[in-house]
Amino acid sequence: MSAQPELKLSLQFADRTHRPLLPRHRVMRWIRCALTRPAEIAVRIVGEEEALALNREFRGQDHATNVLAFDYSHDPVVNADLILCAPVIASEAARAGRAIEAHYAHLLIHGSLHAQGFDHDGDDDAREMQARESALMRALGFDDPYAAPRRSRAASSAK
Repeated sequence: MSAQPELKLSLQFADRTHRPLLPRHRVMRWIRCALTRPAEIAVRIVGEEEALALNREFRGQDHATNVLAFDYSHDPVVNADLILCAPVIASEAARAGRAIEAHYAHLLIHGSLHAQGFDHDGDDDAREMQARESALMRALGFDDPYAAPRRSRAASSAK
């Protein structure tokens, strides 16, 4: 088994709602699994107001988004900021019938891939990035984020 790349992580909580779900060791594990080289990454969990302001300023989008990745360098060390919006993540997880923790893991992987230069602008790039995210999530013991959530037996038999 190959050694995982070194990760220097700054974990910040402007919105502390999901702090118990995001212990440092888990966040490091989720990000590290997506890294192909050493990295210095700041992760900031924010509320809707901050996410909206950043998305508006840097992407020209007038809504809060789930994750923003600001990548400053890719080589030899990845240097990036990942901004995750707690209320948006909670809402998306609920709508998709997924655990919030799993959605955070997915978005941290997604943002970490962006931080390394991966993108999903074209169809081929999107397929490659999605396949990589799915494989990493399964390796971490989570369901594929792009597959329909599995129904529990209790939910299936309740119908």
